[in-house]
Amino acid sequence: MKNTVKKLSCIAMSVVMLFSFCVVGFAADTDVDYKITNPYASVNFDTYKAYKADLHSHTTFSDGHDSLPDQVERHYELGFDIYARTDHSTTSYGYMAHDYVPAMKVLGLIKNGVLGGEVLAESGTAANGNTYTVTTSDAGDEFYAQAGGQQMLSVPFGNEQNGTSFTNSHVNTWFVDYGNGRLGGTAEYESVIKDIHEKGGLSVINHPGEYTNARDEVYTADAYNKDDVMYNYKIKKFENLLLKYDTCIGIDINSKGDGRTRFDRKLWDIMLADIIPNGRNVFAIATSDAHNLDIVDSGYTMHYMESLTSENLKKNMQEGAFFAASKYVGNYDELVTLRDELKKIGGEEALAFAAQLDAIIAQSEAEMADGDSGQKYEAPEGAARPLFTNVTVDETEDTIAMQADNALVIHWIANGKVIHVGDTIDLDDYSDEIGSYVRAEAYGTGGVCYSQAFVLDYDGAPEAQDMGFFFDWGVIASFICDNLVKFLLGILPLNLIAEIFG
Repeated sequence: MKNTVKKLSCIAMSVVMLFSFCVVGFAADTDVDYKITNPYASVNFDTYKAYKADLHSHTTFSDGHDSLPDQVERHYELGFDIYARTDHSTTSYGYMAHDYVPAMKVLGLIKNGVLGGEVLAESGTAANGNTYTVTTSDAGDEFYAQAGGQQMLSVPFGNEQNGTSFTNSHVNTWFVDYGNGRLGGTAEYESVIKDIHEKGGLSVINHPGEYTNARDEVYTADAYNKDDVMYNYKIKKFENLLLKYDTCIGIDINSKGDGRTRFDRKLWDIMLADIIPNGRNVFAIATSDAHNLDIVDSGYTMHYMESLTSENLKKNMQEGAFFAASKYVGNYDELVTLRDELKKIGGEEALAFAAQLDAIIAQSEAEMADGDSGQKYEAPEGAARPLFTNVTVDETEDTIAMQADNALVIHWIANGKVIHVGDTIDLDDYSDEIGSYVRAEAYGTGGVCYSQAFVLDYDGAPEAQDMGFFFDWGVIASFICDNLVKFLLGILPLNLIAEIFG
């Protein structure tokens, strides 16, 4: 009897063990096989240099408060390697070109009361006493440099289009000569984006929160809510443009002090989820949109490239092989999430940062209760800025690892939600939460650095949706408003005014 019991026990144990192996084997077979499209695949982080760029700024050639030399010198002092002058409807022909548009010069004068339109010489002395030179490479690229300092590339043909728009429907364009003196553009984006696409340039939709009026919302839940007819229309409007023109690389998600753009990360996530299944990524930039010297270096992009040329910059932007960054975070919900993460991490530096955010959050809650937008985080002077320094994608293990300098927190976002905190994400751990993409954000006391989205393809991935017919009512608004603008400007002696005051 004893032997019989013993034999039965052994058989039972064997069955249990066999079943366990089967379960483990079955579980392993259900691991998702992710194909990960890495926007940084072409970047050699060991040998490429990170170049700092401001892709959007203004001077007294349109409605900026400061001259071109002042803006150039300020950007240079702050360590920029790439500078784009993008005056409204006024194409940048380089550091030494004095080709202003009378209409924009006069409108800038009326708006700001600022005169001028100075340019740089081939050589001279900067305000800080250093000598400078402007040189042109064999490829036609123009560089500014002070004695002993870095070279700063001028981005060819920068222009913020739709300069007389009543709805701030602005589009930044680069690399092709287009739009100098082009007026109009109220509520209408496609004409510019289409023309730039056909000419071989690049474009981006600027600060969408201004056009959509999301900047006026207090709470994230209300901004870009698809149940709202107007938000739904405007989201579809942007998505339609991005699907039609792949040279429109994406949107601005954090510019100036992140007041008007604080909900545009939400818009970015919505469009990533909607558009990626239809075959394209959506890239994000951050800029200063500097109209004065004080806001320079608020937002910027970091481009890892083999060398500093406009050709390399254009390729880098087309591939999305760059990072966006800002010293501002103006979104209340993002600040709450960050504070909670810092408290979990612990440690003197993280807890001190969390305490700073506690004070901002408490003040924001009081203001938001009264219908105000609340406070923002601004990195203190001299705080080291977060920067991603390496990206490793392992499709065998389904992992993405991000290294970052000066970062206390790296969090990963899918479908608009933070799903993981840490420098490495294992996608298999979040198969129920991941849709078509993940992206990373690195936070430190110096601000935030955003990665572009990693596109995910796998069995069961979200399928492309029929975007349906879309009619852009902006065409009608543009026809009415733009003809009014052209009539009014047509009766003013613009050239004479510009010559007198310019």
